[in-house]
Amino acid sequence: MKTKDFYYNLPEDLIAQYPLRNRSESKLLVLDKLNGNIEHKHFANIIEYLNQGDTIVLNDTRVLPARLFGNRIGKEESIEFLLLKRTENDIWETLVKPGKKARVGHTIEFGNGLLVGDIVSIGEDGTRFIKFKYDGIFEEILDRLGEMPLPPYIHQKLEDKERYQTVYSKHTGSAAAPTAGLHFTEDLLEKIRNKGINIAFITLHVGLGTFRPVKVDDILDHHMHSEFYQVSKQTAEIINKTKKSGGRIISVGTTTTRTLETLGDENGLIREKSGWTDIFIYPGYKFKVVDSLITNFHLPESTLMMLVSAFTSRDMIIDTYNIAVENKYRFFSFGDAMFIK
Repeated sequence: MKTKDFYYNLPEDLIAQYPLRNRSESKLLVLDKLNGNIEHKHFANIIEYLNQGDTIVLNDTRVLPARLFGNRIGKEESIEFLLLKRTENDIWETLVKPGKKARVGHTIEFGNGLLVGDIVSIGEDGTRFIKFKYDGIFEEILDRLGEMPLPPYIHQKLEDKERYQTVYSKHTGSAAAPTAGLHFTEDLLEKIRNKGINIAFITLHVGLGTFRPVKVDDILDHHMHSEFYQVSKQTAEIINKTKKSGGRIISVGTTTTRTLETLGDENGLIREKSGWTDIFIYPGYKFKVVDSLITNFHLPESTLMMLVSAFTSRDMIIDTYNIAVENKYRFFSFGDAMFIK
């Protein structure tokens, strides 16, 4: 399979630049994966497609406000840092722009000295390792100074940081939001519970690799990024009980899907575990755990397009995306949703 097989034409004005005021008012395209039938709804209608005894699985990761702007002490130029991951103590691996302004030995201050960092080393791929010094709690300082690391295709500044968090976000560590979950409200989740539908949570910390384009012609040559996940004993028990009783596992987002499929055995059962996954799901893959999928509309030629194509077929997904374009659906992180039932 070629990367170009997962291309579709998307007008730029359909890329959502801001979230809707009400999360659940986004549009919902419902696709029957068996026959390709399509319905056009709103996200609040999702409850109509969920049955008593089903389990809906959500990723409760929380996005780190990981974009910081600082300057070398005594210099006025602005340097942008994007925190990738904490390596040890208060040393973080970061992406820096412009990199030439952050060399080993340079000291950077943020927020007029509220946070100070020393560049201690440079990685093979140009990332900078910075050791932070501060008074107080790092996460509280970061919450004051940091901005949300919005995807590169969003050009408008986000006024409310919480709109790039799900209402059930809990465990901080992601560089990007699990955007399929942004459509849920507390009220909608309560209605789902009241209908007798189980809600279970996994954690997968989304890395920046989710935005990296596939640069190879043959998708089998693509090196998939690795992301950290955690699945509790309680969640494993809920999912396994649902599978054994004939209920559906409805995965919210590609991050949840990758986690569940990483753990699924030949019977579709999972176990309590934490670790790193680099699973690459593309057409031909046989799903073991996930029966239905709630997801947003993804970038052309991305690994996420390949995953949703595996859930139905490449042709069906391309046809569906073209219909979504014709009907002016909003695309990507702040866009509308699709339910593949």
